[in-house]
Amino acid sequence: MGSAVLLDAIGAIRDWSVAEAKAPRARADDAFGSLVFHDAVQQARLPESIYRALRRTITHGEPLDLSAADAIASAMKEWAVEHGATHYTHWFQPLTGITAEKHDSFLTPDGDGRVVLEFSGKELVRGEPDASSFPSGGMRSTFEARGYTAWDPTSPPWLLKSGNSTTLVIPTAFVSWTGEALDKKTPLLRSTDALSKQALRILRLFGSPAGRVVTTCGPEQEYFLIDRYFYLARPDLINAGRTLFGARPPKGQELEDQYFGAIADRVMAFMSDVECELCKVGVPVKTRHNEVAPSQYEIAPVFENANVATDHQMIMMETLKRTAPRYGMACLLHEKPFAGVNGSGKHLNWSMSDDEGNNLLGPGASPHDNMQFLVFCVAVLRAVNRWQGLLRASIASAGNDHRLGANEAPPAILSVFLGDMLTDIFDQIEKGGAKSTKHGGELDTGVLALPKLPRDAGDRNRTSPFAFTGNKFEFRAVGSNQSIGYPNIALNVAVTESLDYLATELEKRVASGRTLNAAVAELLPKVIRENKRIIFNGNGYSEQWQKEAARRGLLNLKNTVDALPQLIDPQVVALFERYHILNARELHARYEVMLETYNKTINVEGQLMVLMANRYILPAAFEYQKQVAQSVAAVKSAGATSVEGKRTLTQVTRLVDALKRGSDRLAKALARDGGRSAEQHAKHYRDAVIPAMDALRGVGDALELLMPHETWPLPTYREMLFIK
Repeated sequence: MGSAVLLDAIGAIRDWSVAEAKAPRARADDAFGSLVFHDAVQQARLPESIYRALRRTITHGEPLDLSAADAIASAMKEWAVEHGATHYTHWFQPLTGITAEKHDSFLTPDGDGRVVLEFSGKELVRGEPDASSFPSGGMRSTFEARGYTAWDPTSPPWLLKSGNSTTLVIPTAFVSWTGEALDKKTPLLRSTDALSKQALRILRLFGSPAGRVVTTCGPEQEYFLIDRYFYLARPDLINAGRTLFGARPPKGQELEDQYFGAIADRVMAFMSDVECELCKVGVPVKTRHNEVAPSQYEIAPVFENANVATDHQMIMMETLKRTAPRYGMACLLHEKPFAGVNGSGKHLNWSMSDDEGNNLLGPGASPHDNMQFLVFCVAVLRAVNRWQGLLRASIASAGNDHRLGANEAPPAILSVFLGDMLTDIFDQIEKGGAKSTKHGGELDTGVLALPKLPRDAGDRNRTSPFAFTGNKFEFRAVGSNQSIGYPNIALNVAVTESLDYLATELEKRVASGRTLNAAVAELLPKVIRENKRIIFNGNGYSEQWQKEAARRGLLNLKNTVDALPQLIDPQVVALFERYHILNARELHARYEVMLETYNKTINVEGQLMVLMANRYILPAAFEYQKQVAQSVAAVKSAGATSVEGKRTLTQVTRLVDALKRGSDRLAKALARDGGRSAEQHAKHYRDAVIPAMDALRGVGDALELLMPHETWPLPTYREMLFIK
């Protein structure tokens, strides 16, 4: 079976050529946003007064008069129909981790045997999907089905072209009949409003005329591509997204020849097609390259408003998965699809910007003199230190457990990398000054023909989970398969609390007669001193850091089961309720959903391993065992002795027996009652099921290395990772 799949894959790759790619496309700048109901389209199609009202909603967060909805809906429908749309959908992000959509037609019977195309303001503003079948963490019972989708005017509608169908996609929030948030967009929008309110208090102290602050982000997406023949021959990849068995190949990523290497033709054609599709729907993709592991790649956009960026990130993941089959490939977004090589993350580059266009984390030419920057930067530093448990919980998942702390990902311990110059500035502030002698300057390559390069004031640290990278922070611990909604919400609410604290303290000091400079000079040393334990510029992979972090009192939540309770810590609940992001019920619901997702993920993987061991590997191993036994018997009947044959037979027999025992042990662990609560079940999966899975995999991988290629029933790593 393995040989047949291999030959099919090789044949498909051999017969594929770049000529099969689509015809030349339009210029990227002409195509960008061509399927988006964006600002220019709105201005051209809406009455002036309605357009201005909509722009105020989008840019300043002002409520939109619902009387304008009919005009907007009509213009939106006409634009969509001109592009071939027949249906519309309210597109939302429930607690499943993916997106959801229900399509409705524009067609309405007119009573005379004909139809008209209609789309009202009421249909634009509100939809009513079934809310009982989505995860709700107990907020909704099965018999309580009513839920509402609410149009989000701040994220532009777009057209989904799939096959011969075109659908108008309207980004929406999703709430229950009782008004509780059942999605990730609603709390994200709430958190942005809360942060803006507190950030403006500080900006007003500095004399800024800004009327709104938003968070911005640019998430880098890592992923794997393998041939579709291999994917379809692996039950674990189809159902779990990662390989549950698979011995390390003779060559992995040791030579480091994949990173930034030349991109294979078929992969390049796929990337180009993905970029073209994303360009049309307004996703500003910027970067593509080979990543560290073989068959691993990265795509990254430029910065956008965090709400729009979150929507675009979901579109990006869907487009990657939908496009790959066109090129005979499968896109794997799991955090660790292959053991022994680097896993995939989603580096969340995060900052804050006001409506004047200023990046509030931009240090400027003289960061030690830029008090406003220092205040906002210290606010982030304090937020990560004070709410490190919340941030760790926001990126917790069964998939990310395989990646965090490994040698390609940041550790599970949250720390902040500031770089040499900023660390030095903070040290000087703590001591009573604000000057730094560290500067970037120029880098002389030593080659006359090459120009001198401007050098940053500090190097990067790839082991840091939360690093300052010049004018933003990079949250590098986010998993590749997750929505960036939770990490953005966690960052927003944590920084909101810090901005509130700093604004309150500065306002008190200014009100008491101090100048703003004096107030800042008095407050920042105290805040830095109280939170500097979170600063770490060294090697996050080292054992010494584990010990040092413990000495500093930093949290080391090594897995999802340890991390998730942070979501319902009383202080975290109070934090979310204080700023009206999520109430206690909504927050506990998310805890329950994430815990249940963890339990179901491990259960599916465990059941798959038992199935694959018993129905794939064991029969093949029995066949090989028989072949070796027959060979030994034949040699013996010829009057000779096969010492190595007997040794091989003994080895195979031992592994076959161990595989069956391991499979039975895992099945029993899965069947065992882990307890009545989801927490007890999660601990049982962590402490009993996962060790049984690891032990079974070790035996299966040992058999793979021993058995002939034509007998082994599954595509191997050396095929999946290197045949492109």
